[in-house]
Amino acid sequence: MNAKPEQYDVIRKPIITEKATMASENGAVVFEVAMDSTKPEIKSAVEALFGVKVKAVNTTITKGKVKRFRGQPGRRNNVKKAYVTLEEGNTIDVTTGL
Repeated sequence: MNAKPEQYDVIRKPIITEKATMASENGAVVFEVAMDSTKPEIKSAVEALFGVKVKAVNTTITKGKVKRFRGQPGRRNNVKKAYVTLEEGNTIDVTTGL
């Protein structure tokens, strides 16, 4: 596993939600990734960082909501998520380190 610094720029953090937990039961892991990252970049970064074989990568962009900050209307940032499906027998435990 030779992780390059730019691979840490591609993958920001794992997402742990109810939907992500349901996806993990089917061998998928959900990560927040950089907005300009591509599916091949995400695949190679996950394989290098975690030492697993990736079967497929699906991405989605969630638009930022308009919220109020100290009474002023503001906007949350857009978020790109990657649903990474792993090959049979490969797992990533994202709950460690919590």
